[in-house]
Amino acid sequence: MLIKTDHSGFDHAVPSDITPQGVYQQRRDLIKLMATGAAGATIASWAGREALAQAVIKPGKLAALPGAKSGVAGAVTMEKVTDYKDVTSYNNFYEFGTDKSDPAKNAHTLVTKPWTVAIEGLVKQPRTYAIEDLIKLSAQEERIYRLRCVEGWSMVIPWVGYSLAELIKKVEPLGNAKYVEFITQADPKTMPFVGSRVLDWPYVEALRMDEAMHPLTLLSFGMYGEVLPNQSGAPVRLVVPWKYGFKSGKSIVKIRFTDKEPRTAWNKAAANEYGFYSNVNPSVDHPRWSQATERRIGEDGLFAKKRKTLMFNGYEAQVGQLYAGMDLKKFY
Repeated sequence: MLIKTDHSGFDHAVPSDITPQGVYQQRRDLIKLMATGAAGATIASWAGREALAQAVIKPGKLAALPGAKSGVAGAVTMEKVTDYKDVTSYNNFYEFGTDKSDPAKNAHTLVTKPWTVAIEGLVKQPRTYAIEDLIKLSAQEERIYRLRCVEGWSMVIPWVGYSLAELIKKVEPLGNAKYVEFITQADPKTMPFVGSRVLDWPYVEALRMDEAMHPLTLLSFGMYGEVLPNQSGAPVRLVVPWKYGFKSGKSIVKIRFTDKEPRTAWNKAAANEYGFYSNVNPSVDHPRWSQATERRIGEDGLFAKKRKTLMFNGYEAQVGQLYAGMDLKKFY
């Protein structure tokens, strides 16, 4: 399904798995603990181990990039991880085409070495990082996040990276820096759809400073324990799990700090449909479809039911305070 705007001229329009014996036995043990009232912290530790175990199976496609367990609240969802093949073959990356399968087909042309990311604007320490240095800036962590697309589908993905706040602290924003802008590579030689009329290139996204500093906002270099594949935003991308997926810019080449709210790609294309904040909100529909439910990729059987969409994509406890007092229907 492809987003349609007056600017672009395009139309946007399972049976349960068998539980492994080890996991089954763990659940039986947990039930016994609950029956005796002795579960307590055991539930949290058991749940954390099971969730993290989902991500240790590496696809064996690309170079390994392991991440340590994250201590950030909300960093590990308990939901089943989406299959790697689904995540890497069904996504939006319009620089490589507008169909869901186009990025996987066409992104082999992307050249990710050498790669640099320039830090510009209202900071005390502007500089340009080689990707190798940016990866080493902070310890890599594994985060298992929900991803909710504005089109009404969702996934669960184990990312590898570190909180964007670690980079922000290094470059020391000035007191008047209120927003952080993320600019994607726009090279028509290696990205064949750059220059098309779908969007105004380069692809630009942005966050308010407090959103960018939130520990859940991830600067990601990998997924499924390996480096990012090209079609998923290699070699470095943003992941903001409580916002619709298009807010998480891919293949970033520039990060700019500014005192004015930046014009972002989809907001410029259709401001009435794609607001600056774009927080996941089941009570605020897209003008052309409901956002109350979602289709989980991998659960596409004939009788599969749609899931209810959660406020802030299920991260309300962690991020809701960022928007206290705001009219979320006005600031959508």
